[in-house]
Amino acid sequence: MSSPSRTAPSSSTVLPLSDVSNPDPTQLSPLDATTYAEWFACLAEPTRVRLLHAIASAGRDTTVGELRTGLGISQSTCSHHLRKLADVGFVTMRKEGTATLVAVNPACCTGLPHAADAVMGMLGPRPCCPDDVPADVTVRALEPGDWADVRRIYAEGIATGHATFETEVPERRELDRKWLPGHRWVAEVDGRIAGWTALTAASTRPVYAGVAETSVYVGEEFRGRGVGKALLHKQVTAADTDGIWTLQTSIFPENRASVALHQSAGYRTLGVRERIGRHHGIWRDTVLLERRGAVDPV
Repeated sequence: MSSPSRTAPSSSTVLPLSDVSNPDPTQLSPLDATTYAEWFACLAEPTRVRLLHAIASAGRDTTVGELRTGLGISQSTCSHHLRKLADVGFVTMRKEGTATLVAVNPACCTGLPHAADAVMGMLGPRPCCPDDVPADVTVRALEPGDWADVRRIYAEGIATGHATFETEVPERRELDRKWLPGHRWVAEVDGRIAGWTALTAASTRPVYAGVAETSVYVGEEFRGRGVGKALLHKQVTAADTDGIWTLQTSIFPENRASVALHQSAGYRTLGVRERIGRHHGIWRDTVLLERRGAVDPV
């Protein structure tokens, strides 16, 4: 997507999601506001929305003639609205022989959702982590003697029906194999294990070395006492320290307390994955949340 420079951008165009000169990061900068207003104004014309949909749905470069025929509009009308879309940066146009080929600007795929998030206040600064951690909860690294309590608390989470797709507690060896060393934590209250959190590598590919899936479980008798906040505080601060740049998790929509807990630690909702898996024979949705590290790695 382009700024209002009236030139169609390349796919590497960086979105102006914030103006570094803006002294108040909670306010949308005038530059960004002008850019987003131009995008939305361009799409206020229904024919342009139909054209953009047709181009994106084609999945390939398409010609002006194909678009004109498909939408049942005149050549002049089609060309006029395509120029408007190209001026703002939604599409790119190039000549090949006598034909004009049109394609969606790849940056459009991320530009529009980010613009919508920006104007709805969803891209403002997010908290680093919960700041009201109870004083009577201690979080420490998981030790070999903790596994029995960890698996017991895992079972208590499964029993709620809203914590995981798992129906049986995984074996210790499986958990030990997949959980990242240095990112396994337990919470104690009065010397008793009250909950745990752990990270799992999202992928074995080196490019995703700093991306991890998270799990947080609180024991049944300790819920509502801030154990989850203490665990999330340790989870995200340790991840930031170790250069893990993205944490992600999937939560059942019914588990609103867990969604709110993660949001308090800087996670944002990316979307709902509908009917992503069966749980006891019933299709379930999950809310996908993500937290970016405090500082991107160099």
